[in-house]
Amino acid sequence: MTAKDRASSRAAILLHPDDNVITLLVDADAEETASAGSEDQCVDVRLTEPIRFGHKIAIKPIAEGEEVIKYGMPIGTALAAIEPGAWVHVHNCRSVRYGFRQEKYGIRA
Repeated sequence: MTAKDRASSRAAILLHPDDNVITLLVDADAEETASAGSEDQCVDVRLTEPIRFGHKIAIKPIAEGEEVIKYGMPIGTALAAIEPGAWVHVHNCRSVRYGFRQEKYGIRA
């Protein structure tokens, strides 16, 4: 990443080295770069769409049916393929907790 790119990057947080998503700490527009990490690991990803503060961004390809990992643990399952830089939310990820509740109450969503 060049100094110019770094200056226009948006802050994000990587909560665990095994995560396949980062969380934005600011609003960001499509084509901006979100950067997260520590001295040991740095992640830079170009956003494919505008994404708001507090929302998740894929940092690597996530296949349909693959687990979405945050905090080093699965938090959901991809409903469709998710490309790096894409917004990860209820439109493309089924929450582990949501799925559990659905099964527990006999509802199939």
